[in-house]
Amino acid sequence: MFFKHRVLQAEYFDLPDRPVAELAEGYRMLNHMNRLFLLAGPFKRCLPTWFGQERCRSLSILDLGAGDGSLGDDLSVWAARRGWHWQVTNLDLNMQAMRLNPPARFVAGSVLALPFRDNSFDVVIGSQMAHHLMADEEVCQHFKEAWRVTKNVLYMNDLHRNVVLYAVLWMLLCLHRYPDHFRSDGLLSVRRGWRVREWRSLVARAGIPNARVSLYAGARVMLEAHKRS
Repeated sequence: MFFKHRVLQAEYFDLPDRPVAELAEGYRMLNHMNRLFLLAGPFKRCLPTWFGQERCRSLSILDLGAGDGSLGDDLSVWAARRGWHWQVTNLDLNMQAMRLNPPARFVAGSVLALPFRDNSFDVVIGSQMAHHLMADEEVCQHFKEAWRVTKNVLYMNDLHRNVVLYAVLWMLLCLHRYPDHFRSDGLLSVRRGWRVREWRSLVARAGIPNARVSLYAGARVMLEAHKRS
């Protein structure tokens, strides 16, 4: 079977000492690809459905592994157009990435030990974060911490490890003539991605009750869990 096991090779994008100009260009290319793949789509569709129009008027959201905060910016602007106030806190370890987007609200920290009290946010989200972690134990801890600090909803996703997504991404990366290291990282991210059964096992080990793990559009593994109000 193709891509039966995760690849754990480190990505160039994760190097901590990249030049700022190169980092900024990397995020520009990454954000372009994320727009093509409608990264924010599931959040825009599901959060209003779960919370309802009235509660959506004001939400506190924590984005884990937020990078330069582009996803949070997209969600905040989209909500504002509907007369809603979504305050997004972006958490990441990379201080240089945070400096690329000064207006956004950032907190430096690890997804393995979140610097927040229990039930601090209405929603905790994470997009394509977990595949940057190596060991299963780290992923379980990541899930536990995310569950601990959400008050209502945990909604996270990552890449689905499959040959079709790999082939589609390869064609898009070649079409846009991205640098070799960016193309390599993009394809490596798929091979570091997940299968649904793998996330179900890790979520169970993390002790998150009544969680739903599913495949989204053949390209992402989704984790959805709700705390009782």
